[in-house]
Amino acid sequence: MMSTHDGFPERPMRSFGGGGDASDSVYRNPATNIHPMQHQVSRSTRNKIMGHRAGFRGCTIWFTGYSGAGKSTLAFALEDYLCNRGIPAYVLDGDNIRHGLNKNLGFTQEDREENIRRVAEVARLMADAGLICITSFISPYTKDRDNARRVHEKDGLTFLEIFVDAPLSVCEQRDVKGLYLKARKGLIKDFTGVDSVYEPPLTPDLDVRTADYNIEASVEQLVRLLEEREIVTAHTVDVVKELFVPAAYQAAATQEAASLPALSINTVDLQWVQVLAEGWAAPLAGFMREDVFLQSQHFNSLLNGRAINQSIPIVLAVSTEDKERLKDQQAIALTYNQKPVAILRCPEFYEHRKEERCARTFGTTNDGHPYIKVHVQ
Repeated sequence: MMSTHDGFPERPMRSFGGGGDASDSVYRNPATNIHPMQHQVSRSTRNKIMGHRAGFRGCTIWFTGYSGAGKSTLAFALEDYLCNRGIPAYVLDGDNIRHGLNKNLGFTQEDREENIRRVAEVARLMADAGLICITSFISPYTKDRDNARRVHEKDGLTFLEIFVDAPLSVCEQRDVKGLYLKARKGLIKDFTGVDSVYEPPLTPDLDVRTADYNIEASVEQLVRLLEEREIVTAHTVDVVKELFVPAAYQAAATQEAASLPALSINTVDLQWVQVLAEGWAAPLAGFMREDVFLQSQHFNSLLNGRAINQSIPIVLAVSTEDKERLKDQQAIALTYNQKPVAILRCPEFYEHRKEERCARTFGTTNDGHPYIKVHVQ
């Protein structure tokens, strides 16, 4: 038998988009004789009230990028993903904020700085309350984003800067509101990317290339980052991972598969490839390795921090000849009717104890049973 993890064909992509707004600015004299007050309710208490069982989750996820890069689309998709799993999250969107809190600000450099300063303070308060605050602002200046980070970190709050990275040409193609066209005609002044500078992050916490990945894949990258930073746990979000190759890498994957040694599979094997690829066997990310196979056989479960029901082994049986031919390979192309359908990486070969497998899975070894006959032949 052999096991692996890797990719399969791709799902259809959804689109990203963006927009903007403007108004006059009004400034007020700063207040004096004010003193910060300390809360009597601790973050631990807020955590319990909000039903969090995996620690304090309050943080800010700060999306930055050109208009049209996909910030709002991705922010609302992440909010939807988290809220549907019982994790409180809220989006502060650039257009929405400029219709209310910042309606008196325009798009001069000074107004942009004040816009981001106010948003950073609101995001800090929301994060301190235990929410995952997701902000969607062009926020073109590095110093303003750095200040937003400092505002959070001085209060011990996690701040994650996410560069929603799309080429300017792609952003202009997505511009359904025609803002770039108006800016290039001089109808909109100080428009980022046209006559106003954008300073991209040099060391973002995550670079999401929305021109290369669809929304689902981009959200998955963000969820993985939240797991790494211990904002959420895999048990909490319960991610079902599909194994399809993103569109941007399909050509390269096809070319690679053509250069690899091939292993021909039958129709039943192809059906298991589809089961794995579509995430129906999550959290499996490929055919079972020996330790996982034995867990399935002896405990009818996968044991990795928690028990997950898995009484059916999902393995790929190969002949001794194929094992000897492929045992030293780091990658193998699976083919069906001479067409590559998947790439297996770091395959592991181990003994296929057919009789024991049948006995543990079906409770009998009588080859008169049609399923057992398939396994022993």
